[in-house]
Amino acid sequence: MFDPFGDFSSMGYLRNSGAEKNLEIIKAVEHQLFRAQLPEALDFLARLKRIEYSDFLEVHRILFSGLYPWAGKDRAEVLPDRAVSKGSVFFCHPRDCRRAVQEGLFHAQDKKQIRTRSGFIMGMFAYGHPFLDGNGRTMLLVHAELCFRAGMSVDWTRTSKEPYLQSLTREIEDPNAGHLDAYLGPFISAKIPRESWLQSVAALPGLDGASAQSDTSAQYADPAVAASYQAFERRRGYKLA
Repeated sequence: MFDPFGDFSSMGYLRNSGAEKNLEIIKAVEHQLFRAQLPEALDFLARLKRIEYSDFLEVHRILFSGLYPWAGKDRAEVLPDRAVSKGSVFFCHPRDCRRAVQEGLFHAQDKKQIRTRSGFIMGMFAYGHPFLDGNGRTMLLVHAELCFRAGMSVDWTRTSKEPYLQSLTREIEDPNAGHLDAYLGPFISAKIPRESWLQSVAALPGLDGASAQSDTSAQYADPAVAASYQAFERRRGYKLA
């Protein structure tokens, strides 16, 4: 059980607004909120002249504030002293959430780069992992809008959950090797009209999070945790700008 605050017994999963402890119920509510708030989130992104980190946070707030009081706040604000990982893969230090996502956004504003490096950009969003939950759905919407502005799309309905997640994991571990670019390449197509997004995005398999591997957290003050994180960073071989 992912319990980074250490108060699951009194506050429920991730301090949700109802103090609910049943994870199946939580995931069902998350997914229903996502579907209900999807039109507002997409409209918000469409109105922006340029997408910034604050807008990335706002998309998350729009989607999940009905369940999580901390929605729209990143780990630097909510959980600044704990490492978050999934299996052997560490996400960035909370102080680097902004820089990781901003780097992805910087490359994505160049239409040529998002055409050729869409996987790298998605990987930077994933490595940034700003939120305690809802990262995948948030970055999917932002990425889709950025692709649309470049006159293209990723046809996510043709992708498969497990190969995608495996490629994403390898991308986070080794962002110089083009793992996710290679996976997404065959699914790049002409842009999909925004009015078609609601049906296609909401129906994607895996977005309900019901079978997702849980994150774990531990204090950076633990020497073993700090050493593991630093070793992972060295293996990545990629420095944030």
